[in-house]
Amino acid sequence: MKWLELHVDTTPQGIEPVSALLGDYGVDSLMIDEEGDFKSFLENNRQYWDYVDDKLLAEKRGKCRVTFYLPEDDGGFHTLGQVRIALSALKKQHPEYAPLILSMENVADEDWENNWKQFYKPMEIGERLLVVPEWEQAGDTERVKLILNPGLTFGTGSHATTRLCLTALDKLVKGGEKVLDLGCGSGILSIAALRLGAERAFACDVDPTCVNVAYENAALNGVDRARYTVRAGDVTADKELAREFGGDYDIVVANIVADVIVALAPKVRPLLKDGGAFLCSGVIDDRAAEVKNRLLGAGWAVSEEASSEGWYSYLCR
Repeated sequence: MKWLELHVDTTPQGIEPVSALLGDYGVDSLMIDEEGDFKSFLENNRQYWDYVDDKLLAEKRGKCRVTFYLPEDDGGFHTLGQVRIALSALKKQHPEYAPLILSMENVADEDWENNWKQFYKPMEIGERLLVVPEWEQAGDTERVKLILNPGLTFGTGSHATTRLCLTALDKLVKGGEKVLDLGCGSGILSIAALRLGAERAFACDVDPTCVNVAYENAALNGVDRARYTVRAGDVTADKELAREFGGDYDIVVANIVADVIVALAPKVRPLLKDGGAFLCSGVIDDRAAEVKNRLLGAGWAVSEEASSEGWYSYLCR
């Protein structure tokens, strides 16, 4: 049997969460290399070296690696696809665990990229949506097709938080709305809103990679830049960005992380027109009550609360 050797690079505090994540997908045999192990090796073997290259020390500083193996077959690539999605979500929830880079030995990059694609299939979401990966074919359907290529960004429709938001948007968007997507990732939520009938959307993300990815996904769905604007920046701190996206929105959606949602809670109201909705998700279950209380404390009424796979979303008015 052939095996895939996979590595996840993280920080010392990320070792336990990454190990737990892998365990959720049946990966129990791990090798963990910690920065502390390297330091101990140097300290305990001084008799064998006179000089340690500064470049090597810098390379090891703050770095830890979790190594695991998967069979090089359909089942292994299926697990790899699931792990990739989960790591993307973990990085979004806990940026302090970065880089959370997943790499592979003995398999060409193009083969890796193409193999995980086969495990993203068309997904029916809500009453109207059908999310279709760009490389898949979907037959005739009355559902609204959302064609997507997430690249290396967050947002395929597979993660529970994204599905929660898409389901809510499926109900919210009636036609003609103006939508603001905070933390847009692949652009899936704002493009879905436009496909469902929204008139205009503005999207932003702290990751500059998301700008091109979101515009490319918009083009796949026939959405041009006259209706869709994407920018990179920190929505909680970038005042110039805030001035650009303006206000008078019917819907503001934020599928981010708990801390950012808490920070945004008192700032979103001025962005909405009267009667507008603030849809937020990305809240893990152990912080759900806290985030809901912070939303209520910021003057929001939580009109709908939904959960899936340990994640929560809130529709606020």
